Amino acid sequence: MIRIAAASLAFIATPLAAAAPAIDLSTALASQAGNWTGSLDYRDYQADKWFGLPVKVSISDGGDGVTQLRVADFDDGPRVGNVRITTVTMLAKDGSTEHTATFRKGRDPELARATLSLVNAIDVMHWTIVATSDATDDDRPARIRVTTVRDGDSLTALKEVDFTDDAGETWLTRNRSVLRSIGPGR
Repeated sequence: MIRIAAASLAFIATPLAAAAPAIDLSTALASQAGNWTGSLDYRDYQADKWFGLPVKVSISDGGDGVTQLRVADFDDGPRVGNVRITTVTMLAKDGSTEHTATFRKGRDPELARATLSLVNAIDVMHWTIVATSDATDDDRPARIRVTTVRDGDSLTALKEVDFTDDAGETWLTRNRSVLRSIGPGR
């Protein structure tokens, strides 16, 4: 009787364990594909204020499982006008390094590399990715951390900066995007 009960419990537990979704970094990244709308908020260090701009973002799969194309459009006011930022990302063979090329009219292309970590992953609609890199911000050397959270139809990315030309570790919030899904992409 005890053997039958143990076997029954094992049978019941197995389907439940198998039903738990397992997602990896590439699957989480791919789940961003689609059209999004929301705001691009940035912190002006000199004024110590937040400024927000409406933004539309389209993210499409590059077709190879590791490459994505992101196009963001926003109006930066009467002096600058409409801005389009086109970003191509590729997840490297190691599965945790992301290479990025960013293009914006009137500026030189930017190349970057970040180390990605998938944390708090439940399924393709609920996860957090933390990207860290060494770069510059406000013309100063810095450690950059971007935390992207997918929570259902919401996608929020928070950029924090720790300037490395000063003593200690102090993370400052630099900008964030808060987006809501408005449907499938191209």
